[in-house]
Amino acid sequence: MKIKSIVTRGTFLGALLAGASLPLQAQDHKALHQKAIVVDTHNDVLIAVMDGLDIAEDLRGKTHSDLARFKEGGVDVQIFSVWSDETYGKGKGFAYANRQIDSLYAIAARNPDKLRIVTSPEELMQAVKQQKLAAMIGVEGGHMIEDKLGYLDSLYSRGTRYLTLTWNNSTSWASSAADETGGTVPNAQKGLNDFGRQVVRRMNELGMMVDLSHVGEQTFWDVMETTTKPVIVSHSSAYAIRPHARNLKDEQIRAIAKNGGVIQLNFFSGFLDSKFDKRQKQFLAKHQAELDSLKKLGWSTSRRNEWLKEKYPAEANAVRPPLSLLLDHLDHIVKLVGVDYVGFGSDFDGISSAPQQLDGVEDFPVLTRELLVRGYSAQDIEKILGGNFLRVFQENAVPKS
Repeated sequence: MKIKSIVTRGTFLGALLAGASLPLQAQDHKALHQKAIVVDTHNDVLIAVMDGLDIAEDLRGKTHSDLARFKEGGVDVQIFSVWSDETYGKGKGFAYANRQIDSLYAIAARNPDKLRIVTSPEELMQAVKQQKLAAMIGVEGGHMIEDKLGYLDSLYSRGTRYLTLTWNNSTSWASSAADETGGTVPNAQKGLNDFGRQVVRRMNELGMMVDLSHVGEQTFWDVMETTTKPVIVSHSSAYAIRPHARNLKDEQIRAIAKNGGVIQLNFFSGFLDSKFDKRQKQFLAKHQAELDSLKKLGWSTSRRNEWLKEKYPAEANAVRPPLSLLLDHLDHIVKLVGVDYVGFGSDFDGISSAPQQLDGVEDFPVLTRELLVRGYSAQDIEKILGGNFLRVFQENAVPKS
């Protein structure tokens, strides 16, 4: 089922799917943005929380995100990523995932007037009506289930509503994009094995969305043959514009549309702009002496790079791609398959660079402005900002008995 209506705050999801509408706000992007249900399907700020930061505080200059800036940016639904790298393997990954989930529940308990953890479309709409941030959980990396369907069930029971089947590292049952393109797939086993298909089928049964960001092409196609529900791609972009293993080729985009899924565009400069890496290297090389001095003081790479950006803001900003390039990725998908299969998955707080004008979650309204400038209707903008994801969430959800 495709959403043919505009999604508005305070509208019950049944009305959303039945055809509610709102007047065109062509001259006021802020009003349109405020009325929309804005969904971001991937944010990594829990990494900073695990390092001791509190998103209830003003974290400007430290993170892309905090509760006040979610409100400022009109973000209604945020899927918080639960992430770990390959060093959190068996005996570690599941426990660490639960620690991160614990941290989100603790934030919700301390800020009940600002944030609510939601696990169903109905709860999501209630949170939006209450003008609270609807917080959802997505686990980024199938290694955290440690090859156990019981762990998958447990993560679902704690509120996880999507699982990214792989991060950059492959699991024993699914190969990643990084490993497939790098020729480093364990045991040369590309795609899903029998257990991997069991994982996908179990996710379908539970009502947990299958996330295909980070997975290899063979894994992608194996999932499309296995799943009975629409998939999501929580934070990826278009390969035709920026050839990168993390992006989707046109035939994959068409397959997702046929499946009824949705592609949520990643904001990372390196996934949007083929020339970004070269500009970034030139910027760092120009100031290598200063970076070397800071390295001798024991500063981490990320801290050194952040210091450099703060000292030379004009140069650092020039390295970033223009905002228009992100919209070019969106236009490409819309021209290929239509407006019903695309949205935004920022990857804020998991990326080192975003396009110009997107400095944090507070800047989401500029996307609405630029979509209007490009001639998208209010109805289509509502789909892109959140309606398309809400449809997929609804179609994956298992009705309560």
